[in-house]
Amino acid sequence: MTIDDTRLRLDGIYKQNDQGQLMLRAKIPAGVLSSEQANKLAELADRHAGGRVHLTTRGSIEFHDLDATALPEVTRGLAAVGLTSRGACGGAVRGISCSSTFGDNFDQAQSLARRLHRHFAGNPYFEGLPKKFKISVDGSYRRSRHLIQDVGLVVSSLTASRAGYDLWIAGGLGREPQAAILYREAVPEPQVIPVIEAVIRAYRNHGEKGKRLKHLLNRVGEAELRRLIGEESAAPPEEQIDNGLGQTLSPPSSASAAAPVTVPVFAGELASRDLRALGELAGRLSLGVLALTADQDIAFLPPDRATAEQLKLELAAAGFLNDAPEQRVVFRICPGSHECRMGLAPTRDIAREIIAALPEDKREATWAISGCPNSCSQPQLADYGIIARKLTRNEDGDRSPRFELTRRNGDGLGEAVAVDLDLAQLKGVIGQPGENRPPA
Repeated sequence: MTIDDTRLRLDGIYKQNDQGQLMLRAKIPAGVLSSEQANKLAELADRHAGGRVHLTTRGSIEFHDLDATALPEVTRGLAAVGLTSRGACGGAVRGISCSSTFGDNFDQAQSLARRLHRHFAGNPYFEGLPKKFKISVDGSYRRSRHLIQDVGLVVSSLTASRAGYDLWIAGGLGREPQAAILYREAVPEPQVIPVIEAVIRAYRNHGEKGKRLKHLLNRVGEAELRRLIGEESAAPPEEQIDNGLGQTLSPPSSASAAAPVTVPVFAGELASRDLRALGELAGRLSLGVLALTADQDIAFLPPDRATAEQLKLELAAAGFLNDAPEQRVVFRICPGSHECRMGLAPTRDIAREIIAALPEDKREATWAISGCPNSCSQPQLADYGIIARKLTRNEDGDRSPRFELTRRNGDGLGEAVAVDLDLAQLKGVIGQPGENRPPA
């Protein structure tokens, strides 16, 4: 079995570099961890991943620099606390993301996300797909994450007995960013899984190997894609039988009079000792849970205001809240060339330079940098996005990255405002006060 074997990909394992080191991605349902799970992840990272983990923008956790001999112990350790890496890479349903962490309708969104995780994770009927298949569930439209999913669900109605979800399909980023289209509005919760299954079957049967659902949409058109999905449905939507799921739902209420407490984690790079410490604090002061946010940070939900104040004091004393420049700017950052074989640029180093060069009026904006066109940090959903597009050689023969700068206005995806920039040019454009505009 080689390192690029399909089975390894389905087990959430990816070849990190030519030296044989591996990355393993663990699915975290709805991005919410128990303190026990956090402690186990820290233990595994100590033993096998250089004492650190990487938090992704989809609420997963990655171990980098693994040796192949460590895989059995790591996967057993994950299973011991109810976690899995199955389907976290390769042509399968990926982890179910839930980016509205502790926000509007998060109780309902994470409940459905966990149900979808149980249904799809490791299910052989939904593996061996043409390419990855991403699903998200969000409590509101505020973060716009539904735009970049193969299936994006947004809570649109909520009563004492039923939740309804707007269901979007065929979005994605990468080299050809494309916003999802609205497939159905206010889908009752009992129908969500049957509809998603129909979308996946249409994709499996008609998609092209190596291409996501958005390419099928572009090839056949919206009307034909809707027809293909309809053919795969067990019954027309209006005839689907209500199986009773969701009947016991009640409108979610805030679990706390205190606001969530967020710990900024630069670039999502977290030492295992810090993860263990945060897990311990969650066990005492945050209902036993902590959450991984879409901005690669850690969030807590204290049960009351007094506990929230105690949590902040202990976090500050431990050095987690220190008002450093890197903590004051929301900046999503993929591993880039530091750890990813696709990376064209050292993203963490560049992000630090960008933060240092930011004028004051841009420090309140959201930022993201991707080390390659795959756009794992979701730059098109940030106010300002930076994408390393290619490598070029200078007159000395050295290779350096060239960047694209995107700007987001409104509810759609960000659009390029400057292209083919070297790092100095990029910093010059960003360092100008005021909004960057597309060139004339």
